[in-house]
Amino acid sequence: MMDELWIKNAKFLIVDDQDYNVSLLERILRRAGYLNVSSTTEPQQLEALYNEFQPDIILLDLHMPEMDGFTALNQLKRLKKEGDYLPVLILTADVTQESRQKALHEGANDFLTKPFDRTEVMLRIQNLLRTRYYHLQLHDYNQHLEARVLERTKELKQAKYEILQVLGRTSEYRDDETGQHTQRVARLAKEIGAALALSAEEVNLIEQATPLHDIGKIGIPDGVLLKPGRFTPEEFEQMKMHTRIGANILDGSSFPVLQWAKTIALTHHEKWDGSGYPNGLSGEEIPLPGRIVALADFYDALTHERPYKRAWTKEEALAEIEKQNGAHFDPKVVTAFMSVIHSNVVQ
Repeated sequence: MMDELWIKNAKFLIVDDQDYNVSLLERILRRAGYLNVSSTTEPQQLEALYNEFQPDIILLDLHMPEMDGFTALNQLKRLKKEGDYLPVLILTADVTQESRQKALHEGANDFLTKPFDRTEVMLRIQNLLRTRYYHLQLHDYNQHLEARVLERTKELKQAKYEILQVLGRTSEYRDDETGQHTQRVARLAKEIGAALALSAEEVNLIEQATPLHDIGKIGIPDGVLLKPGRFTPEEFEQMKMHTRIGANILDGSSFPVLQWAKTIALTHHEKWDGSGYPNGLSGEEIPLPGRIVALADFYDALTHERPYKRAWTKEEALAEIEKQNGAHFDPKVVTAFMSVIHSNVVQ
């Protein structure tokens, strides 16, 4: 059942060049309880009245001087919002099949034949208003549903991002009491990626994926991971396994962010000259995300204290990176990194 308040407030626009027809329709509508009625005998006013009044139904004469109903129907096509259902009830004494077909083709919804029969007028109007009402209800429901979907999608994206952060911190709490290493490396990798003119999507992916770069450390024994001194050759081989462990943990996902995370976990200890691990890749054999995170991770590790080392100064770390340019690190990535550091975007 239609909402009675909506029915009472439905807005009618009557366009007919004959005063008598306009007056008759206004009386019929008001006696039926429709009080929101606007009318004109000058069809040239249609656009202005439509924009000002925003009617729910239009009663339109078909044959008028200067601008006929067919021209008015074409004008309404331009004025109506896409997907809007605005019923147009044609008023005409012309009952020829040709006129009806042309009017329907131009957007008319139904016809009232002059002279008007009050009962027929109300039945046709009620049918069209019912359709208009249900269309508006459906439109409002769809808008609400779209808003809820967007809200839920935003919540899911935020939850996914937070889960990635938590997983990244899981490994770091074992050798970084603050758990901030992953966040710092992610921010720096993001800025390097932007400096390398990666797309906005790629910059976002590297920022979200980087916190998982050392997740494989959860598989390394504490005696090795937290050892304060230098590793023995055997211990170093154990430590190197965190790259493969991390890649195995992240393997098999269909989500791009986890695919990037797997790539980074596996390759962020590869070196430009081929002397890195686990696969001894060199140059551009190393995926770009791995090359970026290799440098971001190296700089952050140098400039922060760990159980086995003191924190280097910024100047000491930059000097070491310059020394490793073209050996450990991709020269292109070093150039981007230096531009980021000297711009003070990342401290």
